[in-house]
Amino acid sequence: MKHIGIYVNSEKDYAITIAGKAIAYLLELGALCCAEQEIINGLPLHIQSDITILPASEFDRFADIVIAFGGDGTMLTAARQFIGSDMPLMGVNVGRLGFLAEFNVQELEHALKDLLSGGYRVVDRSMLEAEIHGKQYHAFNEFVFEKKDSSRLITMHIANHQHLIASYRADGVIIATPTGSTAYSLSCGGPIITPSAEVLCITPISAHTLNMRPLIIPDTLELTVTLETMRGEARMVADGQIEIPLSDKDIVILRRSKHMVKLVKHADSTFFDLLRNKLLWSMDASIIDTPQLF
Repeated sequence: MKHIGIYVNSEKDYAITIAGKAIAYLLELGALCCAEQEIINGLPLHIQSDITILPASEFDRFADIVIAFGGDGTMLTAARQFIGSDMPLMGVNVGRLGFLAEFNVQELEHALKDLLSGGYRVVDRSMLEAEIHGKQYHAFNEFVFEKKDSSRLITMHIANHQHLIASYRADGVIIATPTGSTAYSLSCGGPIITPSAEVLCITPISAHTLNMRPLIIPDTLELTVTLETMRGEARMVADGQIEIPLSDKDIVILRRSKHMVKLVKHADSTFFDLLRNKLLWSMDASIIDTPQLF
């Protein structure tokens, strides 16, 4: 019998509605579910009493697997929320792109049947860990070092054990995992990296010189990022969600995390299928339908 944690973006009413339908179907199939009180309160009364109430921080006491209802932002939050647990994470997309949350609402019943029968696969994805001022932070996609509320450039020196890798004068720098290579880094000209590659990507944001290009490095390297902000302040942003203020001469130590994210995937899909389906990668532009604006 499957014990399933239900994690929902509570800011999306549609996500709660879809989660409610999924829970009802899972209960019908014999699964047991847990969810946070806030989410249960928004569900139909006839199923509320059949759901175990737990805060997300305690899902690992109950659940074998977690289903996240939302978009890619919800998946990023869930990845950090459940860090250190062995619970695989399945994403149901009720947002826009749904690159991480790859299961669609239209296929949900079939996907839930597969989930209970074992018709899925689990892949491990790497995370990043950053340390500054004695505190640790984690990111699934990337850490971004950028200027804050300023039109001026900032300078960053990235090194490995005091050996300089590069100095960047730019609007910022992205340090991304392979998973994050299809996110902000890609929009800034970074490469697409297959998720199984044990590397990191350093991508400058609007570098002041044309000879600064994205750089792929082994994820075994421990990096130090030293900031020179000159005027104003800078910040480090984890997955576009958590902001850590930085000041001139701050040093951030960045490394691959010892923790992995376990993602539930379609049994017969590949990363390249996902690229084609979500990003239209390698598709012939002449056969892609475009919306008529006028």
